[in-house]
Amino acid sequence: MKLRVAATAIGAAAVTLLAGSPAHAQAALKPYDHKDPYRSGCGNSARVVRTAAIKTRFNDKVGTVKLMWSGKCKTNWTEITTMSSASGTIRVYRNGAYDTFQFKKGNGGRHWGNMLYANNVCAWGSASVQWNGGRGGQTGSGTTAKACG
Repeated sequence: MKLRVAATAIGAAAVTLLAGSPAHAQAALKPYDHKDPYRSGCGNSARVVRTAAIKTRFNDKVGTVKLMWSGKCKTNWTEITTMSSASGTIRVYRNGAYDTFQFKKGNGGRHWGNMLYANNVCAWGSASVQWNGGRGGQTGSGTTAKACG
């Protein structure tokens, strides 16, 4: 009887350890989440997956939003080009997760957000910009969401 109780206790401990393993393994697959693609080296071999215009409410183009992919790191992120006087928000999404990055004017109008692991899942990017404090409708937005549909 004592032997059976000990075996049951050991079996329960093993099940607990195994149940914890997928979460740890899953976390290990996402070492680049929320990190800069160029500082990590993931941006060195990246390609553009989808582009879209950043437009004002009057449909004037004020920039481009790009969904980027690194096959080496299995990550996506969003890059934009816009006027250097613009500031705003860059986002990247994947099923169940997102990352938001605030950028300031400058850098020649080229900005990028952080990465998310997105191997074999739908991902998309978006950006919103404003200049002159956004007064008088001086704002724009764009998204690559159609990449998923």
